Amino acid sequence: MDIFERIASYRAENDRLAWSGTFKDYIELLRLDPSPAKTAHSRVYDMIKSHGVEDINGRKRYKFFEQEIFGLDRAVEKLVEEYFHSAARRLDVRKRILLLMGPVSGGKSTLVTLLKRGLEQYSRTDAGAVYAIAGCPMHEDPLHLIPLELRPEIERELGVRIEGNLCPSCQMRLKNEYQSDIEQVGVVRVLLSEEERVGIGTFSPSDPKSQDIADLTGSIDFSTITEFGSESDPRAYRFDGELNKANRGVMEFQEMLKCDEKFLWNLLSLTQEGNFKAGRFALISADEMIIAHTNETEYKSFISNKKNEALQSRMIVMPVPYNLRVSEEEKIYAKLIGQSDMKHVHIAPHALRAAAIFSILTRLKESKKQGMDLIKKLRMYDGEEVEGYKEADLKEMQTEYLDEGMSGIDPRYVINRISSALIKGDLQCMNALDVLRAIKDGLDQHPSITKEERERYLNFISIARKEYDILAKSEVQKAFVYSFEESAKTLFENYLDNIEAFCNWSKIRDPLTDEEMEPDERLMRSIEEQIGISENAKKAFREEILIRISAYSRKGKKFEYNNHDRLREAIEKKLFTDLKDIVKITTSSKTPDESQLKRINEVSRRLIDEHNYCPICANELLKYVGSLLNR
Repeated sequence: MDIFERIASYRAENDRLAWSGTFKDYIELLRLDPSPAKTAHSRVYDMIKSHGVEDINGRKRYKFFEQEIFGLDRAVEKLVEEYFHSAARRLDVRKRILLLMGPVSGGKSTLVTLLKRGLEQYSRTDAGAVYAIAGCPMHEDPLHLIPLELRPEIERELGVRIEGNLCPSCQMRLKNEYQSDIEQVGVVRVLLSEEERVGIGTFSPSDPKSQDIADLTGSIDFSTITEFGSESDPRAYRFDGELNKANRGVMEFQEMLKCDEKFLWNLLSLTQEGNFKAGRFALISADEMIIAHTNETEYKSFISNKKNEALQSRMIVMPVPYNLRVSEEEKIYAKLIGQSDMKHVHIAPHALRAAAIFSILTRLKESKKQGMDLIKKLRMYDGEEVEGYKEADLKEMQTEYLDEGMSGIDPRYVINRISSALIKGDLQCMNALDVLRAIKDGLDQHPSITKEERERYLNFISIARKEYDILAKSEVQKAFVYSFEESAKTLFENYLDNIEAFCNWSKIRDPLTDEEMEPDERLMRSIEEQIGISENAKKAFREEILIRISAYSRKGKKFEYNNHDRLREAIEKKLFTDLKDIVKITTSSKTPDESQLKRINEVSRRLIDEHNYCPICANELLKYVGSLLNR
């Protein structure tokens, strides 16, 4: 399909979605499906659910957010369940402003933008269809046409709830154009659009001296006063404020607490009563979700002012901290780089991970748990198992500090430093050392960090470098192992034979001599020591492996060495340790012989083909690991 066919197809889809009729026709639609009469809060919640919900270990994961929001699953779950879901069920939280509060570049704006874009797309589906009175400047619900006295009976008949009254413009049109004949009032389907100011509004504060309250509530059109003769005539009023245009959908209040107080007063009755005051009219009904965002410093300043108590009581504050998972932080950087024009520069494996480790370390707080350091905590937060700690310990740490993740280095700083390094010179490939060097060089120019913080951050860069060193050595050593899988399986089978004999107080039979022998304690310990299993813990570890084998056997499955993460790690490390001297000699030789050269080329090929390296970073990795092993 070419460009113009796509454009024609899009136009045809818009034509298909267009619907117009009378109020009578609309009532017949509601008899078949009452969902178009849902509230704005219900529409947002249903939109989120329509993308799917996963239940992972008792926690809900909403797929709507997963392409743009990384590492904020717990915050998103709380947001959806405690605000969107409750508000959709008409509980009192729908009468509150949703205030997202968190550090800069933490994802607050992205979250709101996602909701607005999602709502636009949802209004194009049958489930998210929105109908409005034709010609209404506020795209209001046609059910507002029904007189208050008749509403209880009609609500029961249609299975809907009717809230709100006609706007001044529609009240006048109903009398003048339709002679109060409600049945003939025109109704159209509307597609929510921020660009066209239909159901989605955005208010951004500016200079209080120049910004007018009309930006929120609309204004008098003075050019029509002579024609209509009165400022209270709806035809002489522009219903074009953000509160007017966001009706039926969402209004984003950017940096809300930077606003002048007079702009916030309008929100008091809108949130509690669902209406606001504009011009010389009665209160105007509006059904919209107000989402604001701010940072922690401004929020603390706001709540310290007693004059703000009324508005504060009308807010639901949702903390949006920084992501605290390394793997998710990598996705953030990959996404931002992918949106640039620098995609031709190859990013070496683990380069973004090194940056992510540094970032997460700056955001974590020291745990009070005995023996728990920041690196162990970082690994557990990222879903890795750590010797001596369980799932209960992880949950306890996650609730140890309520403000964990509300400070530290923001993703914007890191991506700025990566961008700076990418743009310098004729760079073809960027590795982890380039990234960490760029981050370190930028600390001197960072405007908001103290001398003490700088020292801490330099230490975190050093820790991130050490973590990368472990990854680099592991990568090269694994590439050096010819027939790695076969070697690992052989060692694994040997280990299983020995621990089975050990746990059953029996002997093993030598496959060559058929001689019975005691279990090889030296072999078992050489593997277990790779992952720090102590002499006292060896028996429990061996028994756990046998229990796991038995569980697999009952299910008719074969237990492989990579079915157990810690055992896999131990097997790999044991193999790497045995090969260390070979790797060291081969990578550090300035004049490699023919066999060494062949091996280096083979390792490079494996790194390129199987591990996503390019020729440049594969060569740099081999040199770097060689220097590490020779220290």
